[in-house]
Amino acid sequence: MLPVVALVGRPNVGKSTLFNVMTGSRDALVADLPGVTRDRHYGVCRRGERPFVVIDTGGLSGVEIDDLSIAAARQVRLAIAESAAVVFMVDARDGLMPQDRSILDELRRCGKPLLLAVNKTDGLDVPIALAEFAALGASLVLPMAASHSRGLDDLLDALAEWLPPDSAEAQPDEDPGAIRVAMLGRPNVGKSTLVNRLLGEERLVVSETAGTTRDSIRVPLERDGQRYVLVDTAGVRRRARVDEGLEKLSVIKTLGTLEQVEVAVLL
Repeated sequence: MLPVVALVGRPNVGKSTLFNVMTGSRDALVADLPGVTRDRHYGVCRRGERPFVVIDTGGLSGVEIDDLSIAAARQVRLAIAESAAVVFMVDARDGLMPQDRSILDELRRCGKPLLLAVNKTDGLDVPIALAEFAALGASLVLPMAASHSRGLDDLLDALAEWLPPDSAEAQPDEDPGAIRVAMLGRPNVGKSTLVNRLLGEERLVVSETAGTTRDSIRVPLERDGQRYVLVDTAGVRRRARVDEGLEKLSVIKTLGTLEQVEVAVLL
């Protein structure tokens, strides 16, 4: 198995952008809005000397006050638990926020190697931007501009020193022999719940709130000797009812998923 790195931080600090850069993909939905990512999103980074699995996670607020935020935070903590190292991302333009301190306190209690990535430093005085986060006392702090891939090489070099040796040869990003199955339907018809039941675990965030799933999430499954990749998708409504920019992006990704699967299950 490849070692695992989790990307963690407040909403909208650039975790999904960094995930896409590290994996060389557009798998993670990116929008200039907080809370776009809610589920764990897995990919393989092959850009450095050593490949590893990277997990994009939903933003932690430091205070979870409703069922949806609690469920999303649970997914983040599961990602942290399975990781060998954590990249804690902060936003240089926002500066040091109280939520950053509370998230860092939780990460330190986990005891995982921790790298502080100060993102969105493009156009800023980098030494001044980094100085504000010195109060966090992180042992390794790196400036980044994920949208321009700046700082990526330094990040990969630092992670390479921390990651344990993988126990097998690097796996492909997706099993070519697996049957790809997409779960499709209107918002809140139970697509994520069905995937969780098939897996036998709470792998995906489930909520009574319509539109909980915003991205297409791929999850491997093996049953009776047959390998599958289940793809949970965002709900699709009639075109006349789709008015939010983020929902339009989610629908586009869902429709794109149809071209990549062998089977579609309509709920």
